[in-house]
Amino acid sequence: MKICDLTQFYSPVSGGVKRYISEKIAWMRRARPDDRHVLIIPGSRTACREDGLSRIYTIRSPLVSRTARYRALLNLTAVEEILEQERPDVIESGDPYQVAWKALASGDALGIPVVAFYHSHFPEAYLRTVNKFFGPIAVEITRDVARRYVRELYNRFAVTIVPSPALAQLLSAWGVRNTRPGELGVDTELFHPRESPAESAEVRRALDIPADDLLLLYVGRLSPEKNVRTMFDAFRRLARDRGGPRYTLLVTGDGPERRYLADLREECPQAHWLPYQGDGRQLARLYRAADLFVHPGVHETFGLVALESQASGTPVVGIRGSYMDRIIFTDQQHWAADNTPEALAEAIRTMARRDLAAEGAEAAARVKKFYGWDRVFTRLFAVYAGVARK
Repeated sequence: MKICDLTQFYSPVSGGVKRYISEKIAWMRRARPDDRHVLIIPGSRTACREDGLSRIYTIRSPLVSRTARYRALLNLTAVEEILEQERPDVIESGDPYQVAWKALASGDALGIPVVAFYHSHFPEAYLRTVNKFFGPIAVEITRDVARRYVRELYNRFAVTIVPSPALAQLLSAWGVRNTRPGELGVDTELFHPRESPAESAEVRRALDIPADDLLLLYVGRLSPEKNVRTMFDAFRRLARDRGGPRYTLLVTGDGPERRYLADLREECPQAHWLPYQGDGRQLARLYRAADLFVHPGVHETFGLVALESQASGTPVVGIRGSYMDRIIFTDQQHWAADNTPEALAEAIRTMARRDLAAEGAEAAARVKKFYGWDRVFTRLFAVYAGVARK
């Protein structure tokens, strides 16, 4: 079987979508070496390269974000030419804009089934912006338009794969009739609990973080939809605490909100920053060195970094009520009930008093049992086989 992934949510420093595709290719090498994979993504130039069983096409596209390095894939004729040349058995569309419509049109013309992966609940970003500037009436109008758009687009796919049961229920309520569960996973050989305290000590020394500080970690894009300013303001409150643990915050990633992190670092020398970590081994070392992973997002469709952190033996704290809740394997009663810096800071203080090492070890065992990539991709390829036979 030949599978084609087509998305513009892919850059040298992107997170979840890129990780998902990279893990899919790696799994295919191990489990399905006779299959073939095609990846079509935007890039700085038009090119094609072979990577084992995968053929990667980049199409020259303009930058839309200098920090995240995302590009808008506008040359849809090139997409059509590649699909016509490759003739995959299944096309998977990974974003909801012009590329998705082109995937559907080309799939229809070539007789190739097209599935969608609903990586991001994109209407939420528009609703937040509209609410900020125009108020509740405009929000209701925008929500209605979003429902109509989602229903019109996603019902055209053979299957819409959704990484959260709660989100699948929402899409069904919006009128999307073809949803299938599609949980993501984690490489438990790479992300595993620390085997020696010396590793964590070495990481802390390299970053000039005191051994006795309670190390908080955030990994991800620094963008408004990730709600990172709430985390920064929460850390300001923690840095002023007296009589309890001394907190250090390590932020790994980049994006338009980094200017607010720069302000925080001027006020609080305990705040540290590292750029995007493309080396999974180094990222795993950071997870293992941390005491607590902070995930301030409230609109996550899955929460891959939260899963990676738990697989590494580091528990997670955040704000209750996102689609991520079901993959948290520690007690969430201590999480923030409200999306405010005060509530998040108090949640971190409460978690810091718990046995984080024991809770992290238990979470790691459960992640390994339920969220290995082999389990995830076996189910996904069953979906591919089902649509390819129709």
